[in-house]
Amino acid sequence: MWSALLLALAQAPATELRRYSAWLETPGGPLEFGLEVEKSPDGWRGFLVNGDERIEVPHVEFGARELLLDMPHYDSRIRASVSEPGAVLSGTWEKLRGPGNIATLGFHASPLPPTSSSQHPPASHWGLEIAGRWAVDFATEDQDAVAVFQQRGANILGTFLTATGDYRYLCGRLGTVEDYGGGCAVLRHTVFSLACFDGAHAFLFKGWVGTNHIHGDFWSGNWHHETWTAKRDDSAELADPFAQTTWNGKTRLADLVFPDLEGKKHSLGDFAGQATLLVVLGSWCPNCNDEAKLLAELDAKYRTRGLRILGLAFELTGEPARDAEQVRIFQKRHGLDALPFFLCGTADKAEATKALGLVDRVRAFPTTIFVGADGLPKAIHSGYAGPATGEEHAKLRRDFEARLEALLAGK
Repeated sequence: MWSALLLALAQAPATELRRYSAWLETPGGPLEFGLEVEKSPDGWRGFLVNGDERIEVPHVEFGARELLLDMPHYDSRIRASVSEPGAVLSGTWEKLRGPGNIATLGFHASPLPPTSSSQHPPASHWGLEIAGRWAVDFATEDQDAVAVFQQRGANILGTFLTATGDYRYLCGRLGTVEDYGGGCAVLRHTVFSLACFDGAHAFLFKGWVGTNHIHGDFWSGNWHHETWTAKRDDSAELADPFAQTTWNGKTRLADLVFPDLEGKKHSLGDFAGQATLLVVLGSWCPNCNDEAKLLAELDAKYRTRGLRILGLAFELTGEPARDAEQVRIFQKRHGLDALPFFLCGTADKAEATKALGLVDRVRAFPTTIFVGADGLPKAIHSGYAGPATGEEHAKLRRDFEARLEALLAGK
């Protein structure tokens, strides 16, 4: 028996792990991230690596000359080819951003030795420390943001918290640049680059660091660029996300009518009479995908006590069949198949405000509305601080549960 088992083990295909240093071509320069592709007896698996986060790619094909990383939940995919085994992969990342709008960025991945990490290796550097909290002003935003950075030698991790959500797990490194001052003196400046690629968004931040200030640039793919500044502030906090968006004082659940994923219209009044979470979301939205994991936990914990969760989806194309399929993928991915979801419009905050007719303004995807058994909103939360934000995420979870306990107690 033992000899047969040993023979079977010897003949079993070994798992093969290939690590890459990958990057997208953006107007701000290379957007770097880690890529891991693993072959097992069941086929290929792929992972996008951003600092401490490892995101599995749902569908991977890897032949002798071609790689496909398909992320249908974001209507996103990477196609790349290689001239010979072990050479650099080159191709494109494509992402549907709206009706007839497909964004395309160049993609490359350089193989790493088997023992190397797919993240940036440690490197020595000269310059200033940036670990800690920073009060941030984005040029196009009317509310302040907060940056939280960790430093591991020259490597940095962190995120930016804003009133609409966070920029997820950012990873990068510090470095220096030199120029010449008066009298030909060499001046060294501390700079950094931070990036995240999760299949939906391609974020690239660059900054010049002073003693207690930073000025920088931010690129989202090849479709958005703005500048930002920051000041070191250990007490920097966002405005209360429960104080941003308000109920209009008159609209009730019974006044809202939307089609389900099969196209049948429903009055949300049909779901009145019990504590309800209305979640304004989009399957395309990474912060909404982060919140979906919490929604699954809350449903499991509170459903038997009478909580109802309803998903109000605002999707990319306005094509019912296509948008409904994206929402179904979203539900299945997060274990939310049993929850009612409705198609409410396209991914535009002004349209969402008009379609919902319940709040003064939809400021963020997601927006989470806590509705009492009387059909009236009791609290409204804008945005979502995901797991990359650390303590802010932990606080959000505590706040959500406390408010749900109050709703279920009839308060």
